[in-house]
Amino acid sequence: MNRRTMLAITVAMGTAALLISTAQPRARANLQSPQADGDGFVSLFDGKTLDGWEGLDGFWSVKDGVIVGQEDRSHPAPQTFLIYKNRNFSDFELHIKYRFATPDGNSGIQFRSKIIKPAQLQVGGYQADMDGKRGYDGTIYDEQGVAGGRGTMSNRGERTVWTEENKRTATKLPESAGELKNLIKTNDWNDVVLVAQGPHVTYTINGHLMTDLTDNSPKALHDGVLALQLHAGFVMEIQFKDVRIKVLEGR
Repeated sequence: MNRRTMLAITVAMGTAALLISTAQPRARANLQSPQADGDGFVSLFDGKTLDGWEGLDGFWSVKDGVIVGQEDRSHPAPQTFLIYKNRNFSDFELHIKYRFATPDGNSGIQFRSKIIKPAQLQVGGYQADMDGKRGYDGTIYDEQGVAGGRGTMSNRGERTVWTEENKRTATKLPESAGELKNLIKTNDWNDVVLVAQGPHVTYTINGHLMTDLTDNSPKALHDGVLALQLHAGFVMEIQFKDVRIKVLEGR
């Protein structure tokens, strides 16, 4: 092989290596998680698809930029959930908006929860409850008894503490349950801020603290999946949008 041929091969190999090295970072960038904004929040919903989420076919969709969970008598849902599948969460601040597009229905935000029936994508654990008739909005519920079978763990209008002996005490918040109910909108968007840090959970709707829970019980849950509920047994449509979360671990 003469020198001219060897030089041509060396140049070609160098060019190929350069192309590979410049292409690799682009490929890796496509696999990165969503970036946090200046306040540390990451969007979990792109407004167009259910990428990052898993739900039963025929019950969950995206319409006009919002997540829609829907069932009726001809297409009844089991007790099922739209589950964020990319990671579990422990301590966080979640911002989300919800609206019932029907006069009836029941839903909620599952957090620190466990998948208990994979085939129907059913989860259990802490739930920030929501209700088409405003009966349960603003309460924290133990879905499927995963947190020790404690039912409604903290009522609207109350600050609740579960002790290390699994005993419950409650005091009133400044605004009563009735006053808080009147602040929840029907057939309109409600703005939720849900904060879980250590044993302390606060559930705020439309800028008003609905309930305050401190769970020091041995039954307490410390981390798990985030999910949105479509409750069995209703003719209903629940909608969600503007889903943003900031992880608080390490504070």
